[in-house]
Amino acid sequence: MERDELESWLRLTLTPGLGRAGTRHLLAACGSPQGVFAQTPVALAGVVGETVARALQERPPALDAALDRTLAWLDGDPTRAVVTLGDPRYPTRWLQTADPPLFVYAEGRVDLFAADAVAVVGSRNPTAQGEDTARDFARALSEAGRTVVSGLALGIDAAAHAGALEGPGGTIAIVGTGLDSDYPRRNAALARRIRTAGLMVSEYPLGAGPLAPHFPQRNRLIAGLARGTLVVEAALQSGSLITARQALDQGAEVFAVPGSIHSPQSRGCHALIKQGAKLVDSAEDILAELPPLSPPASPPAASAPSAADLGEAVDDEVLRAMGYDPVTQDQLAARTGWPAARLSARLLELELAGRVARLPGQRFQRRAQG
Repeated sequence: MERDELESWLRLTLTPGLGRAGTRHLLAACGSPQGVFAQTPVALAGVVGETVARALQERPPALDAALDRTLAWLDGDPTRAVVTLGDPRYPTRWLQTADPPLFVYAEGRVDLFAADAVAVVGSRNPTAQGEDTARDFARALSEAGRTVVSGLALGIDAAAHAGALEGPGGTIAIVGTGLDSDYPRRNAALARRIRTAGLMVSEYPLGAGPLAPHFPQRNRLIAGLARGTLVVEAALQSGSLITARQALDQGAEVFAVPGSIHSPQSRGCHALIKQGAKLVDSAEDILAELPPLSPPASPPAASAPSAADLGEAVDDEVLRAMGYDPVTQDQLAARTGWPAARLSARLLELELAGRVARLPGQRFQRRAQG
């Protein structure tokens, strides 16, 4: 990534009052971060309002320090990257969620973004049996070619990462701090192993500490990246249940390991089972419910197609295929013959342009144009 492009991305995230949704609307209207800052205040106000448009004209005080820190972190290390919306490496599954990250910092095997992932989450204070269960499930999933994604928290998360590293599927850790921070410190050695043999990911800037709001936010990325989510030991009020509910909202499978009716650590899993999660007692139960492994990805194109590249003929093709009834992305893929990454990117563009609505259950519907 060129310096001016990185600077523009960082400037967007540091602009007061803008947020991820506002940024996505600007990108849809202007085409790129650099394109945003080439617009007049009047044009920007038409997209995000006058207050935010004025804020976009001011250079954020923290921008230079953030840019220098990010460039220093990236410098000379091929395992580190900033992966943005529109980057061919950006996970297709995130494009299918309601709130995809604008960009993430990544360190390690960035190719794992394209892998078939299963999330494994649970209590930070598990029983010894719970830790063993998480490790065994994660190892079996990894040996079957599935990448295990979790949050690098103490307890179940750490056990899942460790088990996944024992198989070829590997593991992805999505954390709630900057990637230059070791948190929690007790998992520092595990984090080093993941940086070497797996993938560390964060949407938070370098230097960001473990603030409480970060962790529920990062849970949406764990759920969004995975085809299914397994919960191993969770209390009724826990972040693991947030992750599971987000997975359900996104149409992914949710699995839960049952336990003793007398254990507080099992009550969250039992609640999920009552709500429709699948009770599992082996990794084979999970694998039987998941779609077959995806074929190896083709080498990425130089850049993702933009709205200008696709043109009106593409508009006609996608919208014609959609009709006016709700459809799933799989149905659209079958009708158009488009690969998933290209179709996801185009659906996001059409949604941000107000031409397509995203419905519950990951369905899409064409909006009537007035």
